[in-house]
Amino acid sequence: MGQSHSLVFEHRSVIAAPLERVWSFHQSADALHRLTMPPMRIQIVRDDRRSLTGGELEFLLRLGPLSVRWVAAHAPGPEPMSFMDRQVVGPLAFWEHEHIMRPHEDGTELLDRVSLVYHPGPRYFWTRLVFSRPALRTLFAYRHWRTRRAVR
Repeated sequence: MGQSHSLVFEHRSVIAAPLERVWSFHQSADALHRLTMPPMRIQIVRDDRRSLTGGELEFLLRLGPLSVRWVAAHAPGPEPMSFMDRQVVGPLAFWEHEHIMRPHEDGTELLDRVSLVYHPGPRYFWTRLVFSRPALRTLFAYRHWRTRRAVR
């Protein structure tokens, strides 16, 4: 009844703060709430993470009247100062988000890389809007702006 479509999205910026400060911000208990762009809201249901690189986080992603359950497994990322979350339960057929932080002459390079696959069919049409390339561009520009403000 329709073909699945995939997307790889990257957003990169330089944050004028030391790598350790950017990493610490991401470790803070309120980071996910601070990085969630209105009008979306996050309600934590269960947080079994031992660190950014291990454990699971279950939350409800709310957008107006819509509420979606999401379970993300956290694991080490591809580089020393990185982590990733992979959707275990959620609205997409596949979601993997790499959070990569690298030293940069002007502070820290922050790279978010999202790989996703949409479910086929009309029931999941809304995910192709909420998680479209333009919507992700807006979301991650907001997240990087919030990170800059948090670590200055």
